Amino acid sequence: MAMKIRLARGGSKKRPFYRVVATDSRMPRDGRFIEKLGTYNPLLPKDSEERVKLDMERVQYWLGQGAQPSDRVSRFLEAAGVLEKKERANLKKGEPGKKAQERVQEKADKAAAAAEAAAAPAEEPAEEAASEE
Repeated sequence: MAMKIRLARGGSKKRPFYRVVATDSRMPRDGRFIEKLGTYNPLLPKDSEERVKLDMERVQYWLGQGAQPSDRVSRFLEAAGVLEKKERANLKKGEPGKKAQERVQEKADKAAAAAEAAAAPAEEPAEEAASEE
């Protein structure tokens, strides 16, 4: 049986609350689970102790049995010092979205056009003054 330690969503609409559970990987996200290992309340501030609660003894037991933590649960365990930190590469993190890139391009085009327009009238009076003399 492929075991997972993952989040099962609870709470009402727009007010999420998660249980950290040990479950068979083939079960639905909010479906049957084997054991509740803790809770996660994302609405609380990040520095609150109530935000993430885990029964570390049971988590260690399930990890020893070969259970694989989900990405979010593994981050909780890394923060608690149970697992060593993994190197994660989020290649798209620093890249702005498509619309933001278009806005930047439009702004650059307008700035270039404004610079050309400002440079052209500045040159014309000098030429007119030279032709009058």
